[in-house]
Amino acid sequence: MKTRQTILYAAAEVFDEFGYSGSSMRQIMMRAGVTLGAVYFHFANKEALAKEVMNAQQDSIIPRLTSDGLQRLVDLTLVWSRQLQTDPLLRAGVRLTSEQTSFGLHDSTPYEEWGKTMEECLVTASEAGELREHVSPHQIAEFVVGACTGMQMYSDLVNKRADLSERAIDMWLLLLPGIVNESFRDSIEVSLERADALVG
Repeated sequence: MKTRQTILYAAAEVFDEFGYSGSSMRQIMMRAGVTLGAVYFHFANKEALAKEVMNAQQDSIIPRLTSDGLQRLVDLTLVWSRQLQTDPLLRAGVRLTSEQTSFGLHDSTPYEEWGKTMEECLVTASEAGELREHVSPHQIAEFVVGACTGMQMYSDLVNKRADLSERAIDMWLLLLPGIVNESFRDSIEVSLERADALVG
């Protein structure tokens, strides 16, 4: 299990740096410090390894969350915005998900998994009375997945995601007034300070 994780993280670093097309199993082997046989023992080919990296995105975020409901969803995006600046596993997963059609994949699983996780947060928020009556947890989750996908791509092109947390905060400042019940509005914290504390 430890060898598998070592290979996975090495692959993430290589994919993050070179993309799918520019990476090889030999590069990953050398970065992991294992034999090529060990790499192929755990992963049938480069595509299988890329899929696993793509689907490991939540692993660097979910363990850091302790809040519930709408605050949990906000916190998820704040941690995501910070981790994308520093975590090769998350960055590689995002890069591969965006580039996958160029190497023959059409796998929407990472987006769908994010949508499910976000919808769970919103269902909890709705049951607690945090959301306005007209708000659909599914619709908001789908919107946030799409917004975050575009946001990180734009931020990456502009300044290597240096302002991604600010962009995530701006999204919530625009979105929250339309979805949160008035009595809960002041209880949802959206700030750079909270983002720093969550990943600190």
